Amino acid sequence: METGRKTSEYIASFIPQSSGIIKEMEDYASIYNIPIMDKEGMAALLQLLKIQHPQKILEIGTAIGYSGIRILQENPGSELVSIEREAERADKAEHFISQAQLKDRFKLIRGDALEEMDLAAENGPFDSLFIDAAKGQYEKFFQFYEPMVRPGGVIYSDNVLFKGYVTGESEPESKRMKALAKRIRSFNETIMKDANFHSYLFPAGDGLLVSKKIK
Repeated sequence: METGRKTSEYIASFIPQSSGIIKEMEDYASIYNIPIMDKEGMAALLQLLKIQHPQKILEIGTAIGYSGIRILQENPGSELVSIEREAERADKAEHFISQAQLKDRFKLIRGDALEEMDLAAENGPFDSLFIDAAKGQYEKFFQFYEPMVRPGGVIYSDNVLFKGYVTGESEPESKRMKALAKRIRSFNETIMKDANFHSYLFPAGDGLLVSKKIK
């Protein structure tokens, strides 16, 4: 455990300090308890996207737009469509998107991702899919949206180690958390065994499952 913590701290030491709108968003998320991607996981995702060079990206779970804005800032040739069901978070995301001057490349769909497949599909197909929403629905998100990803495209699923609950490294504090961990574990196993994808689970941040679509 000590080695893991020191390794994480060492890796984090290379991540630049946030500034400007990114720092503002991180502070806002901290104050109002809005879940955003942790810095280590975010850095890993951004690096993988730079290698992939996707033109069109679909994100499930906008929150306040933190991940989407960071993705577009680091990938100037990309466009992103993002789905968010909570109105207050979507409002704040639009504010930050405008502030970041990304309205021309960031399309926000307001609604439940389990109900907005047709609207999302109108904007596809996509080179990348980023899943970072309700953890108990990951299998459905993957099932519903992977057909919109081009062959050779990549699906990124965040929080697949879920605070260490999935591996048993940490003990869930409630029955609900235990049930969620079980569902995420099942999702990981299903995707890792799916012959239609080449998948690998990176232990960056809270766990990032990366799945390249074969066909």
